[in-house]
Amino acid sequence: MDSSDINSDRPLGRDDLTGTEPPPARVPAQRGPAPAESGAAAGTPGGAAETPAPEQERFWKAGRLEPMPIRSLPKAPPSIHLLGPTVFLVALGVGMGESYMWPRLVLIFGPEIRWLFLIGVTLQAVVMLEMSRYAMATGESIFFGAARVFKPLMWFFFVTAILVYIWPGHLSAGASAFERVTGIPWQATAVAGMLLVGVVFTLAKVVYNLLENVLSICIGLLVVGTSVVAAMVGSLSDLSTTLTGMFAFGYLPEEALSPAWFPVIVGSIAFAGPSGMQQMWYTLHLRDKGAGMGAHIPRIRGLRHAEEQETMPTRGFMFDTSDPAEMSKWKGWRRWVTFDAFVLFWGITMLVTVSFTVLAQASARFDPQVATVIRDGERDAALDAMAASFTAAGSPVFGTIFFLFISLIGLNATLGLFDSFSRGQADMTYFFVPGARRFSMSKLYGFFLWGLIAFGICILLFGPADGPAAILDTLAFLSTFAMGAYCVTLLLVNNITLPKPIRPGIVPNVLIAVAALFYLGMLFYSLFAYGVVVS
Repeated sequence: MDSSDINSDRPLGRDDLTGTEPPPARVPAQRGPAPAESGAAAGTPGGAAETPAPEQERFWKAGRLEPMPIRSLPKAPPSIHLLGPTVFLVALGVGMGESYMWPRLVLIFGPEIRWLFLIGVTLQAVVMLEMSRYAMATGESIFFGAARVFKPLMWFFFVTAILVYIWPGHLSAGASAFERVTGIPWQATAVAGMLLVGVVFTLAKVVYNLLENVLSICIGLLVVGTSVVAAMVGSLSDLSTTLTGMFAFGYLPEEALSPAWFPVIVGSIAFAGPSGMQQMWYTLHLRDKGAGMGAHIPRIRGLRHAEEQETMPTRGFMFDTSDPAEMSKWKGWRRWVTFDAFVLFWGITMLVTVSFTVLAQASARFDPQVATVIRDGERDAALDAMAASFTAAGSPVFGTIFFLFISLIGLNATLGLFDSFSRGQADMTYFFVPGARRFSMSKLYGFFLWGLIAFGICILLFGPADGPAAILDTLAFLSTFAMGAYCVTLLLVNNITLPKPIRPGIVPNVLIAVAALFYLGMLFYSLFAYGVVVS
């Protein structure tokens, strides 16, 4: 790989070598003394032996930003595992899209519409693998990688994150379900939930550790709970049509192409798994997990422990891709993240979405008029219908449990979103806003976290949003554009900034290009064909 050397011409000091003693042992993180500093000169009189120059530190140049020093790649953990940074994508991926938006579409168009979900979540698994490629190879976020290619590209995502994720859509939807159980206005519950999230993150010693543990419990409850609910309410016929409907490629009834529903379908595809910029934020969770070269980067601490935050390096690191031993470790990391993508992320997401599809079909049998109610504008009717079918299978208590379950999903998604947004904005601010490094990464994280909470409270109490579903639909559709844009960015970053031995092959590149065309094509078709953004 390409490398550059850093030499110093400073004069000899009190602690420099004189040429008569052996050179000190070299610490890998530091450069060795340059020949001029050793006191030895070539061709010294008297035939004195020349002191060999120690090996100088090597760097990998990527773009116009600071080169990355070469460091050792840590050994990869076993490929088969249960917990890891994918817990964030799983938590977000099986959130409100699967429990709220797609059941609504199934009630209107039938389970055959789920082939679009299958395409969406499979593309996202591929995107996840390619996002991890850059993060594990460098310890940098994909935002840093975008800046290495073209700095305005990074600022585009900085602004996009603010425009898309300041809206408290996920938590407001969960709070709406909680209102059906308790009668407490959803705005009050959503405000209390945001404040709770802020306090928990502020008190955490290491934010990543806390979230990984909490979300792992929530995912376990989610997988077991949805499976039990589907088994109690659904039938083998529902399961059969759910599985076969996912392969009904090309099924798209005329109503689905209408101005009222096509934009919602586009947004729902963005919610087929983690939506919008959540895949980009995943690179930051990989770093805090210590995956690959992320092991060389300090982790973010809660605001209460901000004074304990270690100093962040000004750039990431690269490993020696010409070393067979290092490349062997790299292949181990790729196996580890592939298991994450296709077993944990794809598998769990598909399992939960099958359960919710079965539940939606049972709801349609119990209340055949629910589709008409949804068409008439009652977009929250899908949740009511699923709760009613669950109640019919047992007792009224089951309906209450169902809405509490939906509330938990909303809180679960909000934990991941608030952390991810704050993490991403803090990362871009720390490295690229002049003067920002006088604050620690933890303090910048806390600033964006509480800023997001304050804005969300103002929107819920005084903003123009007319209800949880409207907020979610807007977020979902805008997320589609972000997803198309980050696919293009991913192609540029991985193929320009990484050494050739670890760049993606033709198949991953083609799939990422297809994903970009898929998201952006549907988005602009909706805009130009119907002149609408959301229904």
